[in-house]
Amino acid sequence: MDKKIVLLPLDDRPCNRVFPQNLFGDDKVAFTVMQELGEKKIPAQYDKIKEFLLQECRGAYGLVVSMDMLLYGGLLPSRLHHMRLEEVKERARMLRQLRRENPDLLIYAFQTIMRCPTYSSSMEEPDYYGACGAEIYKTGELLHKQQLGIALDENPEEVRSRLTPGALEDYTARRACNEAMDEETLLYVKEGTIDLLIFPQDDCSRYGFTAMDRLKIQKKISEFCLDEKVMTYPGADEVGMTLIARMINTLYGKRPKVYVKYTSENVRQMIPLYEGSMLGRTIRNHLYAAGCLQTDCWELADIILGVSAAGVMEEAIDQPCWREEYYAERNLGEFTDFLQEMIKEGKIVTLADNAYANGGDLQLVQLLDKKGMLMELDGYAGWNTSANTLGTAIAESVAVYYQGKTDRHRHFMVERYLEDVGYCSVVRPSVSKKVVAMGMDSCSLKEKHGIVSAMASRQLHRFADEYLSSIADRVRIINLFMPWERMFEVEIWAEYQERGA
Repeated sequence: MDKKIVLLPLDDRPCNRVFPQNLFGDDKVAFTVMQELGEKKIPAQYDKIKEFLLQECRGAYGLVVSMDMLLYGGLLPSRLHHMRLEEVKERARMLRQLRRENPDLLIYAFQTIMRCPTYSSSMEEPDYYGACGAEIYKTGELLHKQQLGIALDENPEEVRSRLTPGALEDYTARRACNEAMDEETLLYVKEGTIDLLIFPQDDCSRYGFTAMDRLKIQKKISEFCLDEKVMTYPGADEVGMTLIARMINTLYGKRPKVYVKYTSENVRQMIPLYEGSMLGRTIRNHLYAAGCLQTDCWELADIILGVSAAGVMEEAIDQPCWREEYYAERNLGEFTDFLQEMIKEGKIVTLADNAYANGGDLQLVQLLDKKGMLMELDGYAGWNTSANTLGTAIAESVAVYYQGKTDRHRHFMVERYLEDVGYCSVVRPSVSKKVVAMGMDSCSLKEKHGIVSAMASRQLHRFADEYLSSIADRVRIINLFMPWERMFEVEIWAEYQERGA
Protein backbone atom coordinates (compact mmCIF):
# COMPACT_ATOMS: atom_id res chain seq x y z
CA MET A 1 0.00 0.00 0.00
CA ASP A 2 1.38 3.39 -1.00
CA LYS A 3 -1.21 6.12 -0.56
CA LYS A 4 -1.05 9.89 -0.58
CA ILE A 5 -3.11 12.26 1.57
CA VAL A 6 -3.24 15.98 0.80
CA LEU A 7 -3.87 18.56 3.53
CA LEU A 8 -4.96 22.17 3.10
CA PRO A 9 -4.61 23.48 6.69
CA LEU A 10 -6.72 26.05 8.52
CA ASP A 11 -3.75 28.44 8.72
CA ASP A 12 0.03 28.47 9.15
CA ARG A 13 0.19 27.99 12.93
CA PRO A 14 2.06 24.86 14.08
CA CYS A 15 -1.09 23.16 15.40
CA ASN A 16 -2.62 23.25 11.92
CA ARG A 17 0.43 22.93 9.67
CA VAL A 18 3.07 21.04 11.68
CA PHE A 19 1.18 18.78 14.09
CA PRO A 20 -0.45 16.63 11.37
CA GLN A 21 2.86 16.18 9.58
CA ASN A 22 4.62 15.13 12.78
CA LEU A 23 1.88 12.69 13.77
CA PHE A 24 0.99 10.93 10.55
CA GLY A 25 2.69 9.55 7.50
CA ASP A 26 4.98 6.55 7.15
CA ASP A 27 6.35 4.32 4.40
CA LYS A 28 2.77 3.38 3.49
CA VAL A 29 1.07 6.78 3.69
CA ALA A 30 2.66 9.96 2.31
CA PHE A 31 1.52 13.47 3.23
CA THR A 32 1.57 16.62 1.20
CA VAL A 33 0.76 19.83 3.08
CA MET A 34 0.44 23.26 1.53
CA GLN A 35 3.05 25.61 2.99
CA GLU A 36 2.18 29.02 1.46
CA LEU A 37 -0.63 29.78 3.88
CA GLY A 38 -0.49 33.52 4.48
CA GLU A 39 0.19 34.74 8.01
CA LYS A 40 -2.20 35.78 10.74
CA LYS A 41 -4.56 38.38 9.20
CA ILE A 42 -2.88 38.22 5.78
CA PRO A 43 -4.84 35.73 3.63
CA ALA A 44 -3.22 33.04 1.52
CA GLN A 45 -3.44 33.60 -2.24
CA TYR A 46 -6.36 31.73 -3.76
CA ASP A 47 -4.58 31.15 -7.10
CA LYS A 48 -1.77 29.33 -5.28
CA ILE A 49 -4.27 27.28 -3.27
CA LYS A 50 -6.07 26.25 -6.45
CA GLU A 51 -2.83 25.36 -8.20
CA PHE A 52 -1.69 23.31 -5.21
CA LEU A 53 -4.94 21.34 -4.97
CA LEU A 54 -5.29 20.63 -8.68
CA GLN A 55 -1.72 19.40 -8.90
CA GLU A 56 -1.34 17.47 -5.64
CA CYS A 57 -4.73 15.73 -5.70
CA ARG A 58 -3.95 13.91 -8.95
CA GLY A 59 -3.69 10.26 -8.01
CA ALA A 60 -4.10 10.98 -4.29
CA TYR A 61 -6.16 8.79 -1.99
CA GLY A 62 -7.70 11.65 -0.04
CA LEU A 63 -7.91 15.38 0.63
CA VAL A 64 -8.51 17.04 4.00
CA VAL A 65 -9.49 20.60 3.20
CA SER A 66 -10.09 23.62 5.39
CA MET A 67 -12.92 25.53 3.74
CA ASP A 68 -11.87 28.65 5.65
CA MET A 69 -8.52 28.50 3.88
CA LEU A 70 -10.05 27.69 0.50
CA LEU A 71 -12.79 30.33 0.67
CA TYR A 72 -11.21 33.17 2.64
CA GLY A 73 -7.48 32.47 2.86
CA GLY A 74 -7.40 31.29 6.47
CA LEU A 75 -9.18 31.35 9.82
CA LEU A 76 -8.57 35.00 10.71
CA PRO A 77 -9.32 36.25 7.17
CA SER A 78 -12.69 34.45 7.45
CA ARG A 79 -13.53 36.95 10.23
CA LEU A 80 -12.18 40.00 8.41
CA HIS A 81 -12.99 39.68 4.71
CA HIS A 82 -15.20 41.97 2.60
CA MET A 83 -15.80 39.47 -0.18
CA ARG A 84 -19.06 39.28 -2.09
CA LEU A 85 -21.03 36.07 -1.64
CA GLU A 86 -20.79 35.18 -5.34
CA GLU A 87 -17.00 35.55 -5.21
CA VAL A 88 -16.82 33.12 -2.30
CA LYS A 89 -19.15 30.68 -4.04
CA GLU A 90 -16.91 30.74 -7.11
CA ARG A 91 -13.95 29.68 -5.00
CA ALA A 92 -15.95 26.76 -3.61
CA ARG A 93 -16.78 25.51 -7.10
CA MET A 94 -13.22 24.38 -7.69
CA LEU A 95 -14.04 21.39 -5.46
CA ARG A 96 -16.37 20.21 -8.22
CA GLN A 97 -13.47 20.43 -10.64
CA LEU A 98 -11.38 18.34 -8.25
CA ARG A 99 -14.16 15.77 -8.07
CA ARG A 100 -14.52 15.62 -11.88
CA GLU A 101 -10.78 15.17 -12.38
CA ASN A 102 -10.39 12.75 -9.45
CA PRO A 103 -13.63 10.75 -9.12
CA ASP A 104 -12.15 8.34 -6.54
CA LEU A 105 -10.64 11.06 -4.34
CA LEU A 106 -11.93 10.98 -0.75
CA ILE A 107 -12.72 14.57 0.29
CA TYR A 108 -13.14 15.44 3.97
CA ALA A 109 -13.78 19.12 4.72
CA PHE A 110 -14.22 21.37 7.73
CA GLN A 111 -15.64 24.87 7.93
CA THR A 112 -15.65 26.81 11.19
CA ILE A 113 -18.81 28.48 12.41
CA MET A 114 -17.67 32.08 12.80
CA ARG A 115 -16.89 32.76 16.43
CA CYS A 116 -18.09 35.65 18.58
CA PRO A 117 -15.74 36.13 21.56
CA THR A 118 -17.23 37.32 24.84
CA TYR A 119 -14.42 39.85 25.33
CA SER A 120 -13.20 42.97 23.55
CA SER A 121 -10.00 42.32 21.58
CA SER A 122 -8.96 43.07 18.02
CA MET A 123 -6.02 40.64 18.07
CA GLU A 124 -7.92 38.16 15.87
CA GLU A 125 -11.04 40.17 15.01
CA PRO A 126 -11.83 43.44 13.17
CA ASP A 127 -10.31 46.58 14.70
CA TYR A 128 -13.60 47.73 16.21
CA TYR A 129 -13.87 44.50 18.19
CA GLY A 130 -11.20 45.86 20.49
CA ALA A 131 -13.54 48.67 21.48
CA CYS A 132 -16.93 46.93 21.59
CA GLY A 133 -16.44 43.19 21.13
CA ALA A 134 -18.08 42.41 24.47
CA GLU A 135 -21.10 44.46 23.43
CA ILE A 136 -21.34 42.67 20.06
CA TYR A 137 -21.29 39.34 21.88
CA LYS A 138 -23.89 40.54 24.40
CA THR A 139 -26.15 41.75 21.57
CA GLY A 140 -26.14 38.26 20.08
CA GLU A 141 -26.70 36.61 23.44
CA LEU A 142 -29.70 38.82 24.23
CA LEU A 143 -31.17 38.30 20.76
CA HIS A 144 -30.85 34.54 21.14
CA LYS A 145 -32.46 34.58 24.59
CA GLN A 146 -35.30 36.73 23.29
CA GLN A 147 -35.98 34.14 20.59
CA LEU A 148 -36.02 31.39 23.24
CA GLY A 149 -38.22 33.33 25.66
CA ILE A 150 -35.52 33.50 28.34
CA ALA A 151 -35.51 36.45 30.76
CA LEU A 152 -32.89 39.07 29.85
CA ASP A 153 -30.31 40.37 32.32
CA GLU A 154 -29.63 43.58 30.36
CA ASN A 155 -31.55 46.01 28.16
CA PRO A 156 -30.71 45.30 24.47
CA GLU A 157 -31.04 48.95 23.49
CA GLU A 158 -28.68 50.05 26.25
CA VAL A 159 -26.10 47.50 25.07
CA ARG A 160 -26.46 48.65 21.46
CA SER A 161 -25.92 52.27 22.53
CA ARG A 162 -22.37 51.33 23.57
CA LEU A 163 -21.45 49.93 20.15
CA THR A 164 -19.03 51.68 17.81
CA PRO A 165 -21.09 53.18 14.93
CA GLY A 166 -21.26 50.77 12.01
CA ALA A 167 -19.56 47.94 13.88
CA LEU A 168 -22.59 45.71 14.33
CA GLU A 169 -23.66 46.23 10.71
CA ASP A 170 -20.23 45.22 9.41
CA TYR A 171 -20.06 42.25 11.75
CA THR A 172 -23.50 40.86 10.99
CA ALA A 173 -23.05 41.36 7.21
CA ARG A 174 -19.92 39.17 7.29
CA ARG A 175 -21.70 36.61 9.44
CA ALA A 176 -24.55 36.53 6.92
CA CYS A 177 -22.10 35.83 4.08
CA ASN A 178 -20.34 33.10 6.03
CA GLU A 179 -23.64 31.60 7.13
CA ALA A 180 -24.79 31.45 3.51
CA MET A 181 -21.57 29.62 2.64
CA ASP A 182 -22.19 27.14 5.44
CA GLU A 183 -25.44 26.18 3.74
CA GLU A 184 -23.77 26.20 0.33
CA THR A 185 -21.11 23.76 1.52
CA LEU A 186 -23.83 21.46 2.85
CA LEU A 187 -25.10 21.18 -0.73
CA TYR A 188 -21.66 19.93 -1.76
CA VAL A 189 -22.13 17.06 0.68
CA LYS A 190 -25.66 16.41 -0.53
CA GLU A 191 -24.52 16.16 -4.16
CA GLY A 192 -21.54 13.93 -3.30
CA THR A 193 -18.70 16.35 -3.99
CA ILE A 194 -17.67 16.32 -0.30
CA ASP A 195 -17.70 12.95 1.47
CA LEU A 196 -17.60 14.21 5.07
CA LEU A 197 -17.99 17.67 6.60
CA ILE A 198 -17.41 19.07 10.08
CA PHE A 199 -18.60 22.45 11.29
CA PRO A 200 -16.40 23.11 14.34
CA GLN A 201 -17.40 25.88 16.74
CA ASP A 202 -14.38 27.98 17.63
CA ASP A 203 -14.66 29.79 21.00
CA CYS A 204 -18.38 29.16 21.42
CA SER A 205 -20.97 29.79 24.10
CA ARG A 206 -24.39 28.40 24.88
CA TYR A 207 -26.14 31.52 23.61
CA GLY A 208 -25.30 34.12 20.97
CA PHE A 209 -24.60 34.51 17.26
CA THR A 210 -22.47 31.34 17.01
CA ALA A 211 -25.05 29.20 18.81
CA MET A 212 -27.83 30.54 16.55
CA ASP A 213 -25.79 29.76 13.43
CA ARG A 214 -25.10 26.26 14.70
CA LEU A 215 -28.83 25.64 15.20
CA LYS A 216 -29.56 26.76 11.63
CA ILE A 217 -26.90 24.39 10.32
CA GLN A 218 -28.25 21.53 12.43
CA LYS A 219 -31.73 22.07 11.02
CA LYS A 220 -30.36 21.93 7.47
CA ILE A 221 -28.42 18.77 8.27
CA SER A 222 -31.65 17.14 9.41
CA GLU A 223 -33.59 18.53 6.45
CA PHE A 224 -31.06 17.07 4.00
CA CYS A 225 -30.77 13.83 6.05
CA LEU A 226 -26.97 14.21 6.29
CA ASP A 227 -26.47 13.22 9.95
CA GLU A 228 -23.97 10.49 9.01
CA LYS A 229 -21.88 12.81 6.87
CA VAL A 230 -22.02 16.19 8.66
CA MET A 231 -21.21 17.03 12.28
CA THR A 232 -21.11 20.15 14.44
CA TYR A 233 -19.22 20.33 17.72
CA PRO A 234 -16.76 22.55 19.68
CA GLY A 235 -13.25 22.75 18.28
CA ALA A 236 -11.23 24.12 15.35
CA ASP A 237 -7.43 23.84 15.43
CA GLU A 238 -7.48 20.08 16.01
CA VAL A 239 -9.90 19.17 13.20
CA GLY A 240 -7.22 18.65 10.56
CA MET A 241 -5.70 15.91 12.74
CA THR A 242 -9.15 14.46 13.47
CA LEU A 243 -10.02 14.12 9.80
CA ILE A 244 -6.65 12.63 8.91
CA ALA A 245 -7.24 10.04 11.65
CA ARG A 246 -10.66 9.36 10.13
CA MET A 247 -9.17 9.04 6.66
CA ILE A 248 -6.52 6.58 7.82
CA ASN A 249 -9.16 4.51 9.61
CA THR A 250 -11.15 4.50 6.36
CA LEU A 251 -8.05 3.56 4.36
CA TYR A 252 -7.42 0.51 6.54
CA GLY A 253 -11.11 -0.33 6.90
CA LYS A 254 -10.98 -0.31 10.71
CA ARG A 255 -12.73 1.48 13.58
CA PRO A 256 -10.64 1.32 16.77
CA LYS A 257 -12.68 0.87 19.96
CA VAL A 258 -12.08 3.54 22.60
CA TYR A 259 -12.85 3.39 26.32
CA VAL A 260 -13.05 6.76 28.07
CA LYS A 261 -11.67 6.92 31.61
CA TYR A 262 -12.62 10.04 33.58
CA THR A 263 -11.06 11.30 36.83
CA SER A 264 -14.65 11.72 37.97
CA GLU A 265 -17.81 10.43 36.28
CA ASN A 266 -19.80 13.60 36.98
CA VAL A 267 -17.63 15.68 34.62
CA ARG A 268 -19.56 14.34 31.63
CA GLN A 269 -22.14 17.09 32.25
CA MET A 270 -19.55 19.83 32.71
CA ILE A 271 -19.43 22.55 30.01
CA PRO A 272 -15.77 23.52 29.44
CA LEU A 273 -14.65 27.12 29.05
CA TYR A 274 -15.06 28.52 25.51
CA GLU A 275 -17.48 25.74 24.61
CA GLY A 276 -21.25 25.47 24.61
CA SER A 277 -21.74 21.71 24.91
CA MET A 278 -21.39 19.16 27.71
CA LEU A 279 -18.04 17.40 27.79
CA GLY A 280 -19.45 13.88 27.39
CA ARG A 281 -21.30 14.84 24.22
CA THR A 282 -18.23 16.56 22.76
CA ILE A 283 -16.09 13.48 23.42
CA ARG A 284 -18.60 11.23 21.63
CA ASN A 285 -18.58 13.59 18.65
CA HIS A 286 -14.78 13.76 18.50
CA LEU A 287 -14.44 9.98 18.59
CA TYR A 288 -17.06 9.54 15.88
CA ALA A 289 -15.43 12.24 13.73
CA ALA A 290 -12.08 10.44 14.02
CA GLY A 291 -13.65 7.19 12.83
CA CYS A 292 -13.48 5.49 16.22
CA LEU A 293 -16.12 3.61 18.23
CA GLN A 294 -16.74 4.41 21.89
CA THR A 295 -17.13 1.37 24.13
CA ASP A 296 -18.20 1.10 27.78
CA CYS A 297 -16.01 -1.97 28.31
CA TRP A 298 -12.29 -1.41 28.73
CA GLU A 299 -11.57 -5.09 28.14
CA LEU A 300 -12.83 -4.74 24.55
CA ALA A 301 -11.06 -1.45 23.89
CA ASP A 302 -8.09 -0.95 21.58
CA ILE A 303 -7.51 2.53 23.00
CA ILE A 304 -7.95 4.02 26.47
CA LEU A 305 -8.67 7.77 26.45
CA GLY A 306 -7.89 9.32 29.84
CA VAL A 307 -9.78 12.57 30.51
CA SER A 308 -8.45 14.65 33.39
CA ALA A 309 -11.29 17.22 33.58
CA ALA A 310 -12.50 18.33 37.01
CA GLY A 311 -15.95 19.47 38.14
CA VAL A 312 -15.21 23.03 37.02
CA MET A 313 -12.68 24.57 34.66
CA GLU A 314 -10.39 27.54 35.19
CA GLU A 315 -7.45 29.01 33.30
CA ALA A 316 -4.15 27.15 33.60
CA ILE A 317 -2.33 30.30 34.71
CA ASP A 318 -4.56 30.36 37.82
CA GLN A 319 -3.65 26.86 39.00
CA PRO A 320 -3.73 25.30 41.46
CA CYS A 321 -7.47 25.75 41.85
CA TRP A 322 -8.57 25.32 45.46
CA ARG A 323 -12.33 25.46 44.87
CA GLU A 324 -14.03 22.54 46.57
CA GLU A 325 -15.96 21.52 43.44
CA TYR A 326 -12.67 21.21 41.58
CA TYR A 327 -11.45 18.40 43.82
CA ALA A 328 -14.80 16.85 44.72
CA GLU A 329 -14.86 13.22 43.51
CA ARG A 330 -11.62 13.71 41.49
CA ASN A 331 -9.04 11.05 42.31
CA LEU A 332 -5.79 11.44 40.38
CA GLY A 333 -4.18 8.51 42.16
CA GLU A 334 -6.87 6.05 41.06
CA PHE A 335 -6.95 7.66 37.60
CA THR A 336 -3.22 7.30 36.93
CA ASP A 337 -3.13 3.80 38.46
CA PHE A 338 -5.84 2.71 36.02
CA LEU A 339 -3.95 4.17 33.05
CA GLN A 340 -0.77 2.44 34.22
CA GLU A 341 -2.58 -0.90 34.47
CA MET A 342 -3.97 -0.43 30.96
CA ILE A 343 -0.44 0.16 29.66
CA LYS A 344 0.59 -3.15 31.27
CA GLU A 345 -2.41 -4.79 29.57
CA GLY A 346 -0.97 -3.71 26.22
CA LYS A 347 -3.63 -1.09 25.51
CA ILE A 348 -2.87 2.12 23.64
CA VAL A 349 -3.28 4.81 26.32
CA THR A 350 -3.64 8.49 25.49
CA LEU A 351 -4.29 11.36 27.90
CA ALA A 352 -6.45 14.42 27.25
CA ASP A 353 -5.35 16.81 30.00
CA ASN A 354 -8.32 19.19 29.97
CA ALA A 355 -8.54 20.01 33.68
CA TYR A 356 -7.64 23.61 32.85
CA ALA A 357 -8.07 25.79 29.79
CA ASN A 358 -5.01 27.04 27.89
CA GLY A 359 -2.48 24.77 29.53
CA GLY A 360 -1.73 21.45 31.19
CA ASP A 361 -2.28 20.40 34.80
CA LEU A 362 0.99 20.75 36.74
CA GLN A 363 -0.19 18.50 39.57
CA LEU A 364 -1.08 15.71 37.15
CA VAL A 365 2.15 15.97 35.17
CA GLN A 366 4.22 15.91 38.36
CA LEU A 367 2.40 12.71 39.35
CA LEU A 368 3.06 11.16 35.92
CA ASP A 369 6.70 12.14 36.26
CA LYS A 370 6.96 10.61 39.75
CA LYS A 371 5.40 7.35 38.50
CA GLY A 372 7.64 7.21 35.42
CA MET A 373 4.62 7.37 33.11
CA LEU A 374 5.41 10.37 30.92
CA MET A 375 6.75 8.33 28.02
CA GLU A 376 4.85 5.14 28.86
CA LEU A 377 1.74 6.90 27.57
CA ASP A 378 1.03 6.75 23.85
CA GLY A 379 -0.35 10.27 23.67
CA TYR A 380 -0.65 13.46 25.70
CA ALA A 381 -2.20 16.86 25.00
CA GLY A 382 -3.22 19.76 27.22
CA TRP A 383 -3.40 22.95 25.15
CA ASN A 384 -5.92 25.72 24.42
CA THR A 385 -9.52 24.51 24.68
CA SER A 386 -10.78 21.15 25.91
CA ALA A 387 -11.80 20.31 22.33
CA ASN A 388 -8.32 21.12 20.96
CA THR A 389 -6.84 18.83 23.60
CA LEU A 390 -9.30 15.99 22.96
CA GLY A 391 -8.80 16.00 19.20
CA THR A 392 -5.01 15.93 19.54
CA ALA A 393 -4.98 13.12 22.11
CA ILE A 394 -7.34 11.00 20.00
CA ALA A 395 -5.28 11.60 16.83
CA GLU A 396 -2.12 10.54 18.70
CA SER A 397 -3.74 7.25 19.67
CA VAL A 398 -4.89 6.52 16.11
CA ALA A 399 -1.38 7.23 14.83
CA VAL A 400 0.09 4.70 17.29
CA TYR A 401 -2.65 2.19 16.44
CA TYR A 402 -1.35 1.98 12.86
CA GLN A 403 2.24 3.19 12.98
CA GLY A 404 3.39 2.12 16.42
CA LYS A 405 5.29 4.38 18.77
CA THR A 406 7.96 5.73 16.45
CA ASP A 407 10.83 8.06 17.35
CA ARG A 408 8.96 10.85 15.61
CA HIS A 409 5.92 10.16 17.78
CA ARG A 410 8.04 10.34 20.94
CA HIS A 411 9.46 13.67 19.78
CA PHE A 412 5.88 14.92 19.31
CA MET A 413 4.90 13.81 22.82
CA VAL A 414 7.89 15.58 24.36
CA GLU A 415 6.93 18.72 22.45
CA ARG A 416 3.45 18.45 23.95
CA TYR A 417 4.80 18.30 27.50
CA LEU A 418 7.14 21.20 26.82
CA GLU A 419 4.57 23.37 25.08
CA ASP A 420 1.23 22.43 26.62
CA VAL A 421 2.42 22.25 30.21
CA GLY A 422 5.75 24.04 30.28
CA TYR A 423 5.14 26.95 27.97
CA CYS A 424 1.39 27.47 28.36
CA SER A 425 1.07 26.92 32.11
CA VAL A 426 4.43 28.21 33.39
CA VAL A 427 6.68 30.00 30.91
CA ARG A 428 4.15 32.08 28.97
CA PRO A 429 2.68 33.90 32.00
CA SER A 430 6.14 34.45 33.48
CA VAL A 431 7.76 35.77 30.30
CA SER A 432 4.68 37.83 29.43
CA LYS A 433 5.09 39.79 32.67
CA LYS A 434 8.75 40.44 31.86
CA VAL A 435 7.86 41.51 28.33
CA VAL A 436 5.40 44.09 29.66
CA ALA A 437 7.97 45.31 32.20
CA MET A 438 10.41 45.80 29.30
CA GLY A 439 7.89 48.05 27.56
CA MET A 440 6.98 45.51 24.90
CA ASP A 441 3.52 44.38 23.79
CA SER A 442 2.93 40.65 24.41
CA CYS A 443 0.42 40.63 21.55
CA SER A 444 2.85 42.24 19.10
CA LEU A 445 6.45 41.28 19.86
CA LYS A 446 7.75 42.35 16.46
CA GLU A 447 10.10 39.35 16.45
CA LYS A 448 9.92 35.62 15.87
CA HIS A 449 13.45 34.84 17.04
CA GLY A 450 14.96 37.24 19.56
CA ILE A 451 15.20 38.16 23.22
CA VAL A 452 11.71 36.88 24.03
CA SER A 453 12.20 33.44 22.51
CA ALA A 454 15.60 33.23 24.24
CA MET A 455 14.00 33.99 27.62
CA ALA A 456 11.28 31.42 26.96
CA SER A 457 13.83 28.79 25.99
CA ARG A 458 15.86 29.29 29.17
CA GLN A 459 12.77 29.03 31.37
CA LEU A 460 11.54 25.97 29.48
CA HIS A 461 14.81 24.18 30.22
CA ARG A 462 14.29 24.94 33.91
CA PHE A 463 10.71 23.66 33.69
CA ALA A 464 11.89 20.38 32.19
CA ASP A 465 14.43 19.89 34.97
CA GLU A 466 11.78 20.48 37.65
CA TYR A 467 8.60 18.93 36.25
CA LEU A 468 9.92 16.36 33.77
CA SER A 469 12.87 15.20 35.87
CA SER A 470 12.42 11.52 34.98
CA ILE A 471 13.13 12.24 31.31
CA ALA A 472 14.84 15.66 31.31
CA ASP A 473 18.29 14.21 30.56
CA ARG A 474 16.89 12.67 27.36
CA VAL A 475 15.09 15.78 26.12
CA ARG A 476 16.74 18.25 23.75
CA ILE A 477 15.06 21.50 22.70
CA ILE A 478 16.24 22.15 19.15
CA ASN A 479 14.36 25.35 18.34
CA LEU A 480 11.78 27.69 19.86
CA PHE A 481 10.23 30.79 18.33
CA MET A 482 7.03 32.85 18.11
CA PRO A 483 5.46 32.19 14.67
CA TRP A 484 2.86 34.96 14.96
CA GLU A 485 5.16 37.33 16.87
CA ARG A 486 3.05 37.18 20.00
CA MET A 487 3.16 35.30 23.29
CA PHE A 488 0.03 33.20 22.81
CA GLU A 489 1.50 30.50 20.61
CA VAL A 490 5.00 29.12 20.26
CA GLU A 491 6.63 26.70 17.83
CA ILE A 492 8.83 24.17 19.59
CA TRP A 493 10.99 21.49 18.01
CA ALA A 494 12.39 18.95 20.42
CA GLU A 495 13.86 15.44 20.47
CA TYR A 496 13.58 12.54 22.89
CA GLN A 497 16.34 9.92 23.09
CA GLU A 498 15.60 6.50 24.54
CA ARG A 499 18.10 5.19 27.07
CA GLY A 500 20.69 3.00 25.42
CA ALA A 501 19.82 4.36 21.94
